[in-house]
Amino acid sequence: MGEIVLREKISRLPEAENRKEGNSAARTPARPTVGSAGVSDEEHGHYLDPRAAQILRENGYPLPREHRAHLATREELSRADLILPMTLGQARALRPMLKAAGADPAKVHLWREFDGTAPLFPRGVYAPGAPLGEDSGAPGSRQENFYTSDGRFDVPDPWYGSVDGFRKTLKTVENGAAGIIDYLYR
Repeated sequence: MGEIVLREKISRLPEAENRKEGNSAARTPARPTVGSAGVSDEEHGHYLDPRAAQILRENGYPLPREHRAHLATREELSRADLILPMTLGQARALRPMLKAAGADPAKVHLWREFDGTAPLFPRGVYAPGAPLGEDSGAPGSRQENFYTSDGRFDVPDPWYGSVDGFRKTLKTVENGAAGIIDYLYR
């Protein structure tokens, strides 16, 4: 199995990466490669948010030793079999990055497609009928809705809130990870 690249900033991603790694090992001997990168370079080099680290420790997850935020590379995007943005805004930002990398946009799915919140869009988030399909009427601006996480397709972003927001986000991430594993190994 190829690589799964999760697109997110440092407040949600380590939770997702840890959860995905833990679940895949428990369910099947074929273990996917799980990587992480961002759709912007603003957090480049930063370690995970201390509140995320606290929640991971409280829930028995090992902390990633070498996780540092970075902008997704063309190689990562073209090599990945599944790309999982946490928000529609991030999916919008990925579209030109995928084109520049020559990567198939059909491999982009929203995290919420796998936690039971949103329907699964079999041909990806950009396909006709999907949230960012050409027929969706969704704005194409990179800035439009980039940092919001209150939409029905977005994983809540705990960055500007309290540690309780990180607890809620972890539950969303755990639910999505279980759905991703079912999707990959069905």
